[in-house]
Amino acid sequence: MSALSRGLISRLHHRLSVNPRASLAPGPTRTPLTFHLFRRFTSEALIDGTQIVYEPTRIIEAKPGVMTPQSKRTGVIAVKCGMTALWDKWGARIPISILWVDDNVVSQVKTVEKEGIFALQIGCGQKKAKHLTKPEVGHFRAQGVPMKRKLREFPVTEDGLLPVGTSIGVRHFVSGQYVDVTGITRGKGFQGGMKRWGFKGGPASHGNSLAHRAIGSTGQRDAPGKVFKGKKMPGRMGGKQRTVKNVWIYKIDPARNLMWVRGQVPGAEGNFVFIRDAFYKKPDMSQLPFPTYFTPEDEDPLELEPLVADLGDVDPFMVAD
Repeated sequence: MSALSRGLISRLHHRLSVNPRASLAPGPTRTPLTFHLFRRFTSEALIDGTQIVYEPTRIIEAKPGVMTPQSKRTGVIAVKCGMTALWDKWGARIPISILWVDDNVVSQVKTVEKEGIFALQIGCGQKKAKHLTKPEVGHFRAQGVPMKRKLREFPVTEDGLLPVGTSIGVRHFVSGQYVDVTGITRGKGFQGGMKRWGFKGGPASHGNSLAHRAIGSTGQRDAPGKVFKGKKMPGRMGGKQRTVKNVWIYKIDPARNLMWVRGQVPGAEGNFVFIRDAFYKKPDMSQLPFPTYFTPEDEDPLELEPLVADLGDVDPFMVAD
């Protein structure tokens, strides 16, 4: 330790301590120093317990509730398995994306008292501890949940909270409802203006030389004498978070935790997507399990049949005629 550091420490110790010989020394009486600086870091004021404030502990139970128009449920994490096509009972072809809800578990509960928001952290999949960082392993062990491959936080309302460790399956949704699906789009790399923005390009012949796929002019003349920000130009394409809204659920399979939805969802096969109740085409509250679906004790999910959306009793092809 340097001499300057030792001098500062000794000076602070001298000024913040009381010298017992000061009262015996002749001369004017000195006022003893107080310990206000020390009392801020000690527990003497809390010995009697009068200043201890106990915050009430929030008790979250896993039980069905009643959903209101202001209620917000949690979402789930799914894995995109690919696309196919199905024909419904009327013979109409439906493009289908298959999503796998892989072992979703509530890994953390956030409340207004502690984090300032009501939210649920959902974990998906499985992962070994050796493939996680030490902070991630400590987080899972502190919450008492198994190691998860993907985490996602979903904001909920107070009545939509679930205790840590609650399992969420594909029956969190019902067939026939609309959902919003969020994911990372496929990365295309650096692309030109024709592919990235759909530009027409230059003429294919008649005087055009080496400018068939060029984007053309990007600015004006002397005024303003610059290229405006946001101009559509060649650049990196894809690899961004996008949300497809109002995706219709055609069928769910509780035995395999699979979900068939109509149309495309962002991402490649094997990527994670995040599914929530649709914001615009809100589902019927009376049909949704709130805050989630709790499996009865006498129910065996492996014996359940797939649940298909109700397509009605009128043939759409006959109505068209």
